[in-house]
Amino acid sequence: MRIYTFPDGHISFSYPAGWSIKTKPGPALSQEAQRNSFDAVITDQSGQEVASVLSGTYGDGAAGPAKRTVLDHAPVPAINDKRGEATEFGFAYDEYPGTTGPAHYFMDVRRASEFLAPVDSSGSNQVWLPNGILTASVIFGDSPTRQAFTSPGAAKAWMGTEQYARLKALLLSLKYS
Repeated sequence: MRIYTFPDGHISFSYPAGWSIKTKPGPALSQEAQRNSFDAVITDQSGQEVASVLSGTYGDGAAGPAKRTVLDHAPVPAINDKRGEATEFGFAYDEYPGTTGPAHYFMDVRRASEFLAPVDSSGSNQVWLPNGILTASVIFGDSPTRQAFTSPGAAKAWMGTEQYARLKALLLSLKYS
C-alpha cells in the first residue's frame, strides 16, 4: 500500500501499489478558494478511473426522497465532521418513489446516520471538515441508460471481488489532520 496526502496536508489515504493518482483543481467559487480545493482521481492498474477524493472549500448538491438499502457499511475512524458526528464507508443503493428508473448504486463516505435504517432521503456524501468539505466516492460510471449493477444480487456478488476489497480499504483509510 502507498499513502497519498493532499497538497494542503489535511487529508490522506492509502491505495494499492500499481494504482495511480492524478490531482487536479477541485471546484471553487473564487480564485482564492481554488487554492485549497483539490480533486484526487484514482486509477487502478488497468488505467480505469475507480475513485475520487475531493478536499476543498466548495460544496453543492441536493437531496430528495429515497428508499435506501445498505449492503455494507463500517466506521471511518479517522474522519469526523465539524459537528463531531462519526463518518462511515458504505455501499448502498437508493430507489426513488414515484419513478420507474433504475436503482442508484453508490459507494462512498458520509455521515454515519445516512447508513442507518430507515433512511428516507438520498442525503449527501459531503463531510464538512475544518478546512472545507470532503467527498470520497467510487466511480461507477452510471448514466441514465447504464447502471452500475443489473440487480442487488449482482452488487452483492461484486462485494466478493478483490476490486471491492481494495476500494473499501481505500475509503476506510481516509484521515484528517
